[in-house]
Amino acid sequence: MKPALQRDVMDVLTPMPSNTQVSTGRPTRARHWVVVFAITLAILSYIDRVCISQAAPIMTRDLGLSKVQMGYVFSAFTLAYALFEIPGGWLGDWMGPRRVLMRIVAWWSFFTAATGWAWSFTSLWVTRFLFGAGEAGCFPNLTKAFTTWLPQDERVRAQGIMWTFARWGGAFTPPLVVLAFKYFSWRHAFGIFGAIGLVWAFFFYRWFRDNPRNHPSVNAAELTLLEGADKMASGHGDVPWRRLFTSRSVWLLWGQYFFTSYPWYFYITWLPTYLQEHRELDPSTSANYAIFPLLFGGFGALLSGFLSPRIARWTGNLRFTRRLMGATGMLGGSVFLWLAVQFQDPLWTMLAMGMASFSNDLMLPCAWGACMDVGGKYTGTLSGSMNMMGNLGGFVAPITGGYILHLTGGNWNAYLYSMSAVYVFAALCWLPMDPVTPLDQSETAHA
Repeated sequence: MKPALQRDVMDVLTPMPSNTQVSTGRPTRARHWVVVFAITLAILSYIDRVCISQAAPIMTRDLGLSKVQMGYVFSAFTLAYALFEIPGGWLGDWMGPRRVLMRIVAWWSFFTAATGWAWSFTSLWVTRFLFGAGEAGCFPNLTKAFTTWLPQDERVRAQGIMWTFARWGGAFTPPLVVLAFKYFSWRHAFGIFGAIGLVWAFFFYRWFRDNPRNHPSVNAAELTLLEGADKMASGHGDVPWRRLFTSRSVWLLWGQYFFTSYPWYFYITWLPTYLQEHRELDPSTSANYAIFPLLFGGFGALLSGFLSPRIARWTGNLRFTRRLMGATGMLGGSVFLWLAVQFQDPLWTMLAMGMASFSNDLMLPCAWGACMDVGGKYTGTLSGSMNMMGNLGGFVAPITGGYILHLTGGNWNAYLYSMSAVYVFAALCWLPMDPVTPLDQSETAHA
């Protein structure tokens, strides 16, 4: 192991003095550990939110729930997640992500475990609502940490990598849950998933610092790469709310994320039920097929994270690049979801859904990169507000799905067609957007 990497690993495991710096001629790579922590937390967040979709058929039977009730349970998470996104992001701007992330991870881990204690529809709904309140602020605070710890040319790539592993964490949750159910009841499995987050919170709090200047593993050369980071770190609770709410770019960011999340939440809520009821697959086969959307989505985020900077350099126009990736991804999602309905073979249906998710996630690094560039020192608040709108879409989707299934006698194709149509609205939001101009600059110069 290289000495610099070995020193960074030891920093995670041992206490460290504050306000010291390693002095070498070459930049240290402490900032890469921030990406590692972000990746692991993204994986955990998706495991904890996706596991209920695989457990839903068993929970529905054991608790005597209807499909409409289960739709409300799915949406309890997204409602709370949406409502607490702006407060969670704002706290990161004000206090810094170190204390905020430690608290929210501990909170959501407890209520992940508490999901296994539910005894009725009401108790389950309340638990999932409180779980969603805990997860709110996760990605805005990770984005805030990227803004502080990463040079601008590394941020979108880091977003792509983080979202790739987030999706892959969710992708492999269904078979993981099936495996857990072989040895534990669904109640005990939720307790195990919840305990993992507490381990992450412990190590993160010991290692991370809101300002890289306060971290002993960061030398002067690396601080040069992060010039101005100390001005972005924390103490920015004075959000220009009026400018935020009157910005056309902000409203378009909100709109595209709302419309994108409506179809995407199908993959982590109703999909296992769709495969088992409509496609008549057994739970094990259903779990294997359910991997496709999030697995393919991860590849889409990864490709976008690495491809977008290259297209921007080639065209010399970052604004055009982000519009292109966003609109193309949304239109691709619409087409592939429409194709998924046409196939009779479940394998081809899931491959088409996988490609819809791949197209969907071409947008992710661009949208979150826009939050970093447009938000600046208010990145936490802006990204929280965008994620709030996305999760309002996620709140509407499972309930709408439950009612569509109820009113149409279980017509799953009607639900899928509605998702395909919504993607078109997401594409339209990207075309006039300015995803690069900071809030603290004039927005009169739209291309």
